[in-house]
Amino acid sequence: MPDIVVMFFLLGVVAGLVKSDLNIPKAAYDTLSLLLMLTIGLKGGMGLHGNLTLSLVPELLLVMALGGIIPLLLFPLLRKLVNLSLADSASICAHYGSVSAGTFAVALAYAESNQLITGPEVTLYLVLLELPAIMVGIALFRHFDRSTGVTHSRLSLLHETLTNRGVVLLAGGVVIGYLYGPMNGAPVTDLFTGAFKAVLALFLLEMGLTAAETLRPIPWQHWRLLAFATAVPSLLALFGIGAGLLLELPIGTTLVLASLTASASYIAAPAAIRAAIPQANIGLAMLASLGFTFPFNVIIGIPLYHQMITWLT
Repeated sequence: MPDIVVMFFLLGVVAGLVKSDLNIPKAAYDTLSLLLMLTIGLKGGMGLHGNLTLSLVPELLLVMALGGIIPLLLFPLLRKLVNLSLADSASICAHYGSVSAGTFAVALAYAESNQLITGPEVTLYLVLLELPAIMVGIALFRHFDRSTGVTHSRLSLLHETLTNRGVVLLAGGVVIGYLYGPMNGAPVTDLFTGAFKAVLALFLLEMGLTAAETLRPIPWQHWRLLAFATAVPSLLALFGIGAGLLLELPIGTTLVLASLTASASYIAAPAAIRAAIPQANIGLAMLASLGFTFPFNVIIGIPLYHQMITWLT
């Protein structure tokens, strides 16, 4: 049986496909996503409390490098094989180099359910993969674009990315959790961490409804992109698995890293790309990331990556 939170995602998909009137109000969805990202940040910060050492630097630098390398590798594939425009290629490579907080939460819940050891630094992976991926995607578009449209300075792009609400909540949660730790912060943090799976279940219910909406009807004219979105997660997971084995990370940490490198953003990247590359079709990116890659990772991918890691170790 899959983890119980995955069943809520499937419930949302089924409800959406049969055109049920089930609906999560936008205000409730925004609240759930804020709670989810803040809780992830707090859990990571409390784990880092008393454990932050210089020995983590090589690991975090390698993770950051992956955030820049993955878009660079995917960009020519999207241009030549998937046959997308420059703007859409840059957009989608940024989305796939970036990460999914929902996939991270499911991978974390899976690791906890299977009693796999995860390092406290895994929350930092979210920010370290997200920022360089978005910046590289935008830089690729700026480099190859020959139009005379409006340009943004590097400073404004950096500000745009760093002040995204997801980054602010994740980074802020890490700082607060680290400063107060599990003991001093308990009166507040226990409420968030105790409700983590319940919040994740409701969030995934909404994600299931949204995924069903992107798939009704299935846009077969974009079959190349749909094939890319289904096949590429397992290949990208190998980057995370390879990095985890190279650094001799615990199985749980390697699994979370593999799940992140296999994922695609549908929260932070769309907001940043929409502002920086207005020519890009964000609907295509959402179709690929939320309609195909997210369901694949949640239902099949995470258990598959666990089996791959177990076999390799």
